[in-house]
Amino acid sequence: MTQTTEHREPLEGRRRHKLLPKQIREALPPIDSTDGFKFDNRLLVVKFFCPYIGWRWYAVEFDGSDIFFGYVEGFEKEWGYFSFHELSHMVVGDCVPAVERDLSFEPVRFKDLND
Repeated sequence: MTQTTEHREPLEGRRRHKLLPKQIREALPPIDSTDGFKFDNRLLVVKFFCPYIGWRWYAVEFDGSDIFFGYVEGFEKEWGYFSFHELSHMVVGDCVPAVERDLSFEPVRFKDLND
């Protein structure tokens, strides 16, 4: 039997991709490591989105298990913390994953996000 170091995600069988694959997990700097950087210069590493409500989450830092720091476009546009656990467990109805990872998103500096 082969051992895997890849984390199993909720709803993984219903989503056609991993929300947080190993290469992205490893590319995210630790929480507070970009503290002191101007927000315009922070690198948005990964984008999650909910096609049903139009929210977007851009991760800049990750604590390695659950908490991201990044930019959120929801009711407001703001910087803050959000939970991988919550994103990965959101569903529409009883079983359709509500949050996806933007597979075509390339890391970008915040100042260049909407260019």
